[in-house]
Amino acid sequence: MSDFVSIGWSYWISIIALGGVVFCLWLLFTQRSWLGGAPKGEESTGHVWDGVGELNTPIPRWWVIMYIGLCVVALFIMFLYPALGSNPGVVGYTAAKQVEEERAEYLKTIAPVYEKFAAMPIDELVKNPEAHMIGERLFLNNCAQCHGSDAKGQPNYPNLTDGDWLYGGEPATILQTITEGRHGIMAPLGAAIPQAKAEEVANYVRSLSGLSHDATLVPAGKVTFNQFCVACHGADAKGNKALGAPNLTDNIWLNSSSKDAIVNTILNGREGLMPAQKNLLTPDQIRMLTSYVWSLSNKEAVAQ
Repeated sequence: MSDFVSIGWSYWISIIALGGVVFCLWLLFTQRSWLGGAPKGEESTGHVWDGVGELNTPIPRWWVIMYIGLCVVALFIMFLYPALGSNPGVVGYTAAKQVEEERAEYLKTIAPVYEKFAAMPIDELVKNPEAHMIGERLFLNNCAQCHGSDAKGQPNYPNLTDGDWLYGGEPATILQTITEGRHGIMAPLGAAIPQAKAEEVANYVRSLSGLSHDATLVPAGKVTFNQFCVACHGADAKGNKALGAPNLTDNIWLNSSSKDAIVNTILNGREGLMPAQKNLLTPDQIRMLTSYVWSLSNKEAVAQ
């Protein structure tokens, strides 16, 4: 509850929590003459179902005591734990703190597994079967949701097995990508390039990788490309790894090679986020994961 932006929300939660207990006690108190009354014998309430009548029998005293006891327990819990808005309680418990403690215990448990690999460079880790297996498990648990269990990706998520890298496929670059994440942005150009011009550029771009295209639109598309696109993709359209700008000549597409998809990208842009893993994985785990990912497109290095 410590992330409330206004103290008013904390008061509101506290009122609801305490008000619920107070209401339960008030209800019990107002009904005390009936709850604590002596048994009325065979006095009927007048309610009959299927020939079975309901007697006006008070609730047992043990139930009343249990009811009051539960209210006391509720107040005791509110006093100990953060149940009253932003009040941390006497024990100072938070779910985030529990998660951190459990994670610290987990990391302490697995530390010996990674200790023997700590001094190995990545180009040696890829040749170690045990390290490869650990890296694969890390990949399946943390990366397969986006890149697929076979690491061949899907639209908007790169294929990690083909050797085509937006930022570079060297081990150091992959390690940086996993550690710090990446935020790729293709700026929308719809304000500067009209639909017709975007279609010309799309035909030019498709021609670069040998895809079907309208040859009559290619020259005009090249002019527009040189005016707006070379700053990121380069004059030869082979991309810029420093920016993460893709190579447009190799027929490897992060999203789709269709003309409509390319036109949509030109006009509306695209944005992709690779989340940083440095707060989820240890440096040793990231090194192990890096070696596995690097091995996917460098089979010869593993075989040596």
